[in-house]
This record gives sequence, C-alpha cells and structure tokens, in this order.
Amino acid sequence: MEIKEMRGLILYNRNYREDDKLVKIFTETAGKRMFFIKHASKSKLSSVIQPLTQANFLVKLNDVGLSYIHDYHDANLYKVINEDIFVLSYATYLVALADAAIIDNQPDPHLFAFLVKTLELMNEGLDYEILTNIFEVQILERFGAQLNFHECVFCHRVGQRFDFSYQYSGLLCPKHYDKDLKRSQLDPNVPYLLDKFQSVQFDELRTISVKPEMKQKLRHFIDGIYDNYVGIQLKSKKFIDDLSKWGDVMRKDS
Repeated sequence: MEIKEMRGLILYNRNYREDDKLVKIFTETAGKRMFFIKHASKSKLSSVIQPLTQANFLVKLNDVGLSYIHDYHDANLYKVINEDIFVLSYATYLVALADAAIIDNQPDPHLFAFLVKTLELMNEGLDYEILTNIFEVQILERFGAQLNFHECVFCHRVGQRFDFSYQYSGLLCPKHYDKDLKRSQLDPNVPYLLDKFQSVQFDELRTISVKPEMKQKLRHFIDGIYDNYVGIQLKSKKFIDDLSKWGDVMRKDS
C-alpha cells in the first residue's frame, strides 16, 4: 500500500480493545473510511483524531477492512465551534447527517466541500441554525427526497403564496389549494425561504438574516420533511431538540 495525502474531517472515534481506537474520517477524495489507531493515547495522532477536526492526512488505504494514518499536517480544530455548546451541537448534527447520507468508500467531493464550508462559516460566527437548515435542505436528495420548493406541482407557476402538500410531495399555489384539504397551512415565507436555501451559494450566506419566529417555523417544517421522507433518528438531532428546552440557562447572555 502506498502512502497517499488527502484532506479529511474526523466524523467520530471509538474505543477498540484497551488503548486502541477506530477513527472514521470523511476524506475529500476517497469518501468515508475507517482507520485503526494503535495505542491512541500515546500516539502523535491523539490530538487530531477528535471529532470535528480537519487536517491533511498521510494515509494507507485498504479497499477492504481498516486503513491506517501515517501522519498529518495543517490541522484545523474549529476553535469557535468547540467553545460554544449550541454551535457545537449543530455542527455535530451536520457531521452525523453527512455520515448518514452516503455509503462508505464512495467519494463525494461536493458534499465534503459543502460540509467543510458550512463548518467554516459556523466557526466564523454566521447563524448556525440557518446554516443547518440550508445544509438539511440541500442534502435531502442524497436521501432520495427530491422536493421542489420553487413552483406549483400542478400549474408550475412561481412566486405565489405557496403551501406544501405531503400528498403530492410539493407546493400548491392558491389556485390549487383545494387539491389537498390537509395541506400544511404554512406561513408562505417558509417555502419562499426553502426555495432560496435550495440554490443559495456560499458567497450569499453572509447576507441571510431570519427572525427567531421564522426560524421556529422553518425548524418545525424541516423536521416534518425529515420525518416523512428520510426517517432517520440521529442522537445528535435529539440533543438539539432537548437543548432547545433547557439550553437557555447556559447562554452567555442569560
């Protein structure tokens, strides 16, 4: 096996035997891979195998079984994210979501770049809740949910006061509200924002500002979309939901 250099993001690590660890890394060019670290607590790699650490790794890859990390350089620990439990909880959820969205050993450089850029923007202090919403919406198709938040499913008109229909898996304009008497009854700003989120570019993220009440409506609807079309139950998402109930006592400005 030749040694290769590749960028990677630590997804998680877990104990293996006495002092060994298994470390899962989302690499830019080889997809998600599991690496074996012997005597992890004494290893020069101990500081770089923590979740949400990005680095350039020198690795030996195995197509079957475990791979090995030879060395690393240029590690990024996302200091701001790790110092704030709220930002950290959302970043951890995004990493788990990306992990669930693709199979092991399958390269996905676009998703890698999108995940890393989202984490970088979180680390710069941009709105972590909205960044999470954008990530959730854009990653939906990797779970097989191709939803259109741009036009009516019947007449394809755009720019209307849309509502969402689970029956038709898409938007209804006012002319076609009667097609689904159990439509979602959304605030029309919700599908409007989701349409923006589906195509937003990185350089536009710095200009997005959403009021708290609208964030709650977005969160509720996106949760419904994931419950109905994705169906995964991530511990990191449950932690976020619980954090919203008791986390206010920990806010710095409280």
